[in-house]
Amino acid sequence: MRPSKLLTLAVSLLALAALVAGCGGGGDDTTETTATETTTVLTKAELIARGDAICGEVNAAVGAVGASEKEVPEQIVETSNLYIGMVERIKDLGAPAEADGYAELIGAADELAKVEGEVKLASEREDTLALGEAATKAAPILEEFASVAGDYGFKQCSEGPSAPAATGPGSGVGAEEAPEEGGIEVVPEEPEVEVAPEEAPEEVAPETGGAGGGAGVEEAAPETGSGGSSGGVGPG
Repeated sequence: MRPSKLLTLAVSLLALAALVAGCGGGGDDTTETTATETTTVLTKAELIARGDAICGEVNAAVGAVGASEKEVPEQIVETSNLYIGMVERIKDLGAPAEADGYAELIGAADELAKVEGEVKLASEREDTLALGEAATKAAPILEEFASVAGDYGFKQCSEGPSAPAATGPGSGVGAEEAPEEGGIEVVPEEPEVEVAPEEAPEEVAPETGGAGGGAGVEEAAPETGSGGSSGGVGPG
């Protein structure tokens, strides 16, 4: 009896060990699958398309901040945050399969984020001297990033911020409507042609002249008539 019990226990332990090993192996497979799914590599074209979408959004936001009525220090901090966030989002896209030019692009992006961080810190500290120095460096670094991005193939990332377009078209529509109304008003001005009837006085003059002429003719007619009658009497 004892040997059989020991055999049964041994078999049970082996079965338990196999079960534990199987569970452990399944966990490893899951981990490997997850790691593989997270390593997605973009093509250069995909990187440019997604990066341009980010830069276009940031350019519009920076333009809106510059056109706002916020205090200058607040505008500076918001602008710096936008550029810093833009760089982080572009880097999060990952390196493309085509590595040519990517290192230069990220290098210029890092320089932009660094200098914008200095601008933001100086503005928050109200350090006028440091802010002036950081702002002086920021302008050419932003231009350098735009140049490198353009060489890489970006369009939006190679352009600077622009003022919001909502204000322009709104005022433009108003300006266009004004001329149209003016043009419509010009048509009613044609009633000035009605001034022609004012020439009625001129018609009165011809009427007077015609009457006078008619009177003259009537006077001449009677004279001719009497002459004719006497002439008729003469032959008779």
